Order: sequence, then structure tokens, then C-alpha cells
Amino acid sequence: MKVAIELPSGQAAQLEAEAQRLGVSIEDLARAAVTDLLAAPDQAFQAAAKRVLAQNLELYRRLA
Repeated sequence: MKVAIELPSGQAAQLEAEAQRLGVSIEDLARAAVTDLLAAPDQAFQAAAKRVLAQNLELYRRLA
């Protein structure tokens, strides 16, 4: 899938500078950023999962 976005000039300059610093293309840097964003679980989900695991810890011990 191809996606085109328009960035404010300040962000575009930052993106270009960071890509140059890392020695990668702007497209590769943007792709990596999106990949990282989509791979990271949502913080709210993580917090809810921790609460559920903590609340049900004894049940999980008995079932094991």
C-alpha cells in the first residue's frame, strides 16, 4: 500500500535531518516509525491486561 502524507515544513525538515543522520531514506524511516507504532501494544490495553492478570492470579494458579 502506498500512503502520501503532507507534513508541516518543520516536521519535514526534522524527518529529513533524522533520515540523513541515520543514513536511510525518508521513506524507510517513515516506514520504520509506522511499523514500530503498529507493533507496540496500546498503553491502555497493557494496563487493563495487567489489572486482569493481577485480579485473576490466584485462579490461574489453581488452574495450572
